[in-house]
Amino acid sequence: MFFYFETIIFMQIIYNIFVFVYSKALWLASFFNTKARQWVEGRRGLLEKIALELDHEARHIWFHCASSGEFEQGRPVIEKFKADNPDAKVVITFYSPSGFEMRKNSPLADHVFYMPIDTPSQARKFVEYVNPQLAVFVKYEYWFNHLNALHEKKIPVVFISAIFRKNQMFFKWWGGWFRKQLKKITYFFVQDKSSQGLLYEIDVRNVVVSGDTRFDRVFEISKNPPSFGKVEKFIQGSVIFMGGSTWPADDELIVSLINKDTNDIKFILVPHEIHASYIDKLMQHIEKPVVKYSSFDEQSFMDARVLIVDQMGMLSGLYQYASVAYIGGGFGKGIHNTLEAATFGMPVVFGPNYKKFAEAVELVSCGGAFPVKNKAELEQTYVKLLGNYELLKQSSDVALQYVDMKRGATKTIIVFLNTLFNPGSFKSQAMDMLNMN
Repeated sequence: MFFYFETIIFMQIIYNIFVFVYSKALWLASFFNTKARQWVEGRRGLLEKIALELDHEARHIWFHCASSGEFEQGRPVIEKFKADNPDAKVVITFYSPSGFEMRKNSPLADHVFYMPIDTPSQARKFVEYVNPQLAVFVKYEYWFNHLNALHEKKIPVVFISAIFRKNQMFFKWWGGWFRKQLKKITYFFVQDKSSQGLLYEIDVRNVVVSGDTRFDRVFEISKNPPSFGKVEKFIQGSVIFMGGSTWPADDELIVSLINKDTNDIKFILVPHEIHASYIDKLMQHIEKPVVKYSSFDEQSFMDARVLIVDQMGMLSGLYQYASVAYIGGGFGKGIHNTLEAATFGMPVVFGPNYKKFAEAVELVSCGGAFPVKNKAELEQTYVKLLGNYELLKQSSDVALQYVDMKRGATKTIIVFLNTLFNPGSFKSQAMDMLNMN
């Protein structure tokens, strides 16, 4: 027993040292890296700002999102929660500068902040100042000192659209301390039965398989997409092949395809990085008439074969114009959001690193997605899809039906959040959901 407690204390010390070293490393990097600089400067005086800005008599709910992708994932839940609880004050935090900068003025939130550094003292102060009645973490990011501060104050903590894999620290032989932290979480709403099974194996039973809220979000976007007049000037009724959130390795394949293409098809590229220097370099490699979104000229847009979108926040709506979408990231750590494209009813193409994304694996297995390893495979897939109307229609229908079939996670989750925020008011509905699971 003594050895067990000694190990727990040791791991807590190691974790705190890691957080300290990591924050100092980012501070050093801030002298050379823009994102690191934003990370550091965004947290300067953060707790004082929170203490001054918040109404300490208000009923707060805290949503934490790692970045903008997790925000979009949690968005349908936040929207429904606000509709059901109009008097609640929504506090949203982001870990990454990109998420914060994109969403700091979101009308869904009453307050948007950076997530404080996960030290014991900062975590306790943050929880004290916000004093949420409920904390909701979207998908992942286990900041253990913040979780402990919430646990100490008996504040319910819920993870939504969570997903677990066997190689995570919670399931390693040495992961006892990490498993203990999961016991401080009130409820997990996981994406699949595999995640539920892994948690059951370590005796975490407060789990509901709700599915992924991204399906609800992308479905909402597809039903009321924004229009883009400049883009429509470019398209003029043409068939569109689109590359979304592409990285240099992806762009290399797509540019090769563009330069070899002899059809009347037009291309829209939305790179992940939109720095002017990279966009200009990309344009130099394209041998067809090419324009960038920020340099609008009606005639040049109408004459162009390739449009490069060098503006953030447009991607999910742009997929409405495409017949086939290439999703970037598959030659790096992993692909970006395939569902934003699939919800508009089109096949998706991506690089080989996709197997840790359940929706991508399932889309491939049912014929709605096509992985490629190199330029030749991309060219073959391009010809196969856009040269065979029946196959294109079949794979498009499969993608659309797949998204429709997977919707509904928000409805399951929101009943529990309402119950925790308003004890007793929704209790019978929550119990019904539990019994169904």
